[in-house]
Amino acid sequence: MSETPPSIGDMLAATVPMVRTLNLEFIEASAERAVVRLPDQPELHNHVGGPHAGAMFTLAESASGAVVLAAFGDQLRRAVPLAVRAGIEYKKLAKGPVTATARLGRPAAEVVAALDAGERPEFPVRIEITREDGAVTGEMSVTWTLRPQD
Repeated sequence: MSETPPSIGDMLAATVPMVRTLNLEFIEASAERAVVRLPDQPELHNHVGGPHAGAMFTLAESASGAVVLAAFGDQLRRAVPLAVRAGIEYKKLAKGPVTATARLGRPAAEVVAALDAGERPEFPVRIEITREDGAVTGEMSVTWTLRPQD
């Protein structure tokens, strides 16, 4: 009998309390892209009735983490993925559920090659946050690194 490994979403929900707090839904996670949804939850609304900026930041950062785990999960024995810096721009009023789509900004093979060469590689992940009607409500960039294990 074979055991099915946990999904990226299940792993993040088990290890990152904010994922559970926000009830994030992991729609897709591959080595190139991850899609994560924040359901509309009145307890997370801001003063204009949309998701709070902090909830949107966490949604986008979680999507970036999902694509990083999908791309570099096979490197976890020798390196720890860490967010180095992040920046977000809020573009339009978000109302209702919002979705973050994260894309790896550097080929995974190039990052692993740098790790193999003894470097601590950095790489960008770009995230777009959209409403259900497709309007872009925010854009975020997170720079990640793979810190070699001691």
